[in-house]
Amino acid sequence: MSYQGFEELDVWKKAREVKKEIFELVKSFPNEEKFRLADQLVRSIRSVPAQISEGHGRRTFPDRLRFSIIARGSLSESLNHLIDAFDCNYISDEQLSLYRVKINEVERILNGYISYLEKNSKK
Repeated sequence: MSYQGFEELDVWKKAREVKKEIFELVKSFPNEEKFRLADQLVRSIRSVPAQISEGHGRRTFPDRLRFSIIARGSLSESLNHLIDAFDCNYISDEQLSLYRVKINEVERILNGYISYLEKNSKK
């Protein structure tokens, strides 16, 4: 079996796509939010692919699992920040729904990856 780099993981690719979209979204936030909500949202969504890649670099299934669970937490945090943005009228209901779908898709793929890691951690 050849080594697969983290850039080849579907979950990392999808998390990266969502991260890039959110980077563009926060540009529309008011200037006073640059170092508050926008910064928190960027940090949390940036953490998702970063945690996946860090765990993957550790190359043991338990480490990959631990970092993937942290990534899932960051994904939930990102959705919470998007809800905050909606509550502050920085994004529309349609935008929130769109990002919720995208985050749920990443979560679904990530949960599959976590299940795979859980099975292999016990071997």
